[in-house]
Amino acid sequence: MKALLSPLTSDTALAAFLTLGMAIVVGSALGFEHIGGYIPCALCLMQRNPYYIGIGVGFLAVLSAAFRMPPVVTKTLLIAIAVLMLVGMGLGIYHSGVEWQFWAGPASCTIGATGGDAPVNVLEALNATKAPSCTEATLRVLGLSFAGWNVLTSAALAAIALWGALRKPAI
Repeated sequence: MKALLSPLTSDTALAAFLTLGMAIVVGSALGFEHIGGYIPCALCLMQRNPYYIGIGVGFLAVLSAAFRMPPVVTKTLLIAIAVLMLVGMGLGIYHSGVEWQFWAGPASCTIGATGGDAPVNVLEALNATKAPSCTEATLRVLGLSFAGWNVLTSAALAAIALWGALRKPAI
């Protein structure tokens, strides 16, 4: 009965939940890019890296818990996920500050998109495409940009991962 009330009591379920959560977040970013047409800036792309790495670490945590490896292995992987999400949160805070012009962003983020003739081949298209400026949010939902939403999702995933790593084992 206790397991029904709390679906995240097993390390396997918790690791799977975190991995799915990270996949949904980065999948949403990729969806906005490839389906919605929102071209990411350099800082947007950088914020995805902790998720890409975290999905792999999460998959290892699922396997470690499912195959009943020593609990310290799974707990260490959960801590690694928490650290990755805290890094992602830090990148999101930095990017949000750049968007709100609290501080300057890297020089590579101020180029902005440029127009011009349509390129003839793929290599020309890659050379002609410029990332948008990191200083302007392309979309705000409920007052938050993509970077702001990344701060919240990274913080939530980090908190869940830390809770899972530091909690007492279920009996």
